[in-house]
Amino acid sequence: MLSNSRSWLWLAAVVLFGWLVHQLQPVLMPFLVGVLLAYLGDPLVDRLEARGLTRTWGVVAVFSLFSLILLILLLVLVPLLGRQLLRLYELVPQMLDWLQVAALPWIQQQLGLRADFWQLDRFKALFTEHLGQAGDIAGMLLAQVTSSGLALLAWIGNLLLIPVVSFYLLRDWDLMLARLRSLLPRKREGLVVALSSECHEVLGAFLRGQLLVMLALALVYAAGLMLVGLELGLLIGVLAGLASIVPYMGFVVGIVAALVAVLFQFGLDWVPLFGVLVVFTVGQLLEGMWLTPLLVGDRIGLHPVAVIFAILAGGQLFGFTGVLLALPVAAVIMVLLRHVHDFYKLSALYGESGRDSQESSESP
Repeated sequence: MLSNSRSWLWLAAVVLFGWLVHQLQPVLMPFLVGVLLAYLGDPLVDRLEARGLTRTWGVVAVFSLFSLILLILLLVLVPLLGRQLLRLYELVPQMLDWLQVAALPWIQQQLGLRADFWQLDRFKALFTEHLGQAGDIAGMLLAQVTSSGLALLAWIGNLLLIPVVSFYLLRDWDLMLARLRSLLPRKREGLVVALSSECHEVLGAFLRGQLLVMLALALVYAAGLMLVGLELGLLIGVLAGLASIVPYMGFVVGIVAALVAVLFQFGLDWVPLFGVLVVFTVGQLLEGMWLTPLLVGDRIGLHPVAVIFAILAGGQLFGFTGVLLALPVAAVIMVLLRHVHDFYKLSALYGESGRDSQESSESP
C-alpha cells in the first residue's frame, strides 16, 4: 500500500513539473540557456582551478572566452550569412528557371515522364510576386516586435539575464551539486549518484562531443566550399555543419545542396563537382578518424533517432523551452530504459518465458 502511494506521489510530481514548465515558458528560457552554458563551461573552469586559479577567476576567464566567441559570431559570421541568405533569396527565381529549362527536362527525358509533369510556373510566379517585398521584411518584423512595448522590454530583459544567470550558475556549480547530493536520501544516494553519472556521460558525450564535432565540420565544409569557389559556400557549409547534430545528416544535406548549387553556378564543369566531393569526403574522414574519437571517444551518446524525436517532441509540447529540455530529458529516459532492460533480463518473467519456450521446443 505504501509503495502504491509513493508511486502515485511520483506520478503527481512529474505531472506537476510538466504543468509548471508549460506555465512558466516565457520566463524559463534565460535560466535554461544559463544552465546549459554553465554545464558546458564547468569542465573548463575545473581545469583552470586545477592549474591554480580560483573558482571566480576561472569563471571570469571562461566567461570572457564565451563572450569573445559570441562577439566574433555577431560581428563576422552573422553579417556574412545574412548577405548570403539575401543572395539566395534573389537567386531562387533563377534557380527555378534553371530547373525548368535545363535540369527537369533532362530528368524528364531520362525517366520518360510526360511533358506537363513538372509545374513550376505557379510557384515561380508566386515567389517573384513577393520578391520585391524583401526590403520590407525587416520593417515588418520590427513593427511586430515593437507593437507591444512590454513584450519588447521582456525580450530584451531575457537576453540580458542570460549572461548574469550563466555567470552565477557557473561560479556556484560545484557548490550546488554538493548541496543537492547532501539532500538525497542516505539509502538511495548511491543509486541516484550512479544514475546521474550515467546521464552525465550520455549527455556530455552529446553536448560536449557532438556539438564540437558539428562546429568543426561547419568550419571544414564552409572553408572547403568557399575555396572551390561556390557562391553560397559559407551558407551551405554552416547548414551542413549544423545538420551534423544528427550523425550523417549533415553529410547528406550538405553534399546534395552543394552539388545542386555547383550545377546551377558552373554547369557540368567537372572541376568544381570534383572539388565538392573532395570537401565532403575529407570532412567525413576527419569526423570518423579524428574528430569523433578525440571529442566524443567511446562514450555512449544519444541515438540519432532519439535526438530527432526528442527535439521535435519538445518543440511541439513546450516550444523553445521544450527544445532546450529535450536532450537532457532524452538522456535520462535512455539511461532509465537501459536499467529497465537489465532488470527485465534478470527478472523471473524473462527467465520463465525462456524456460517455457525451451520446454515447448523439446516437447514431441
